[in-house]
Amino acid sequence: QVHLVESGGGLVQPGGSLRLSCAASGFTLDNYAMGWFRQAPGKEREGVPCISSLDNSTYFEDSVKGRFTISRDYAKNTVYLEMNSLKPEDTAVYYCAADREWLISTVQAMCVTRVSDYWGQGTQVTVSS
Repeated sequence: QVHLVESGGGLVQPGGSLRLSCAASGFTLDNYAMGWFRQAPGKEREGVPCISSLDNSTYFEDSVKGRFTISRDYAKNTVYLEMNSLKPEDTAVYYCAADREWLISTVQAMCVTRVSDYWGQGTQVTVSS
């Protein structure tokens, strides 16, 4: 069975950094686009970054460009989200997602439409002094 398990969330001061991890099981990352999504209270879920397994193309939400980085470790079957220069507006539950890719990259569609095959349970990130 497929599982995505997020970890690494917590409380951090504005300007600080966090690294989130998403451990995948039941499938390999080779043929799946991976993404991180977040949802703050009273707001819709939004795609943060998504990355293709086919060509490593990425899509970033505008507010996190230059601050967040998504990466993969195929040997560990794990996806990471490195977050720097964190702001209170980044406070949200962060979800890991996996979406099957076939012939071409669809990471933009994944992030924008918020549609994915598999989802993790989420991890809380709170940015506050």
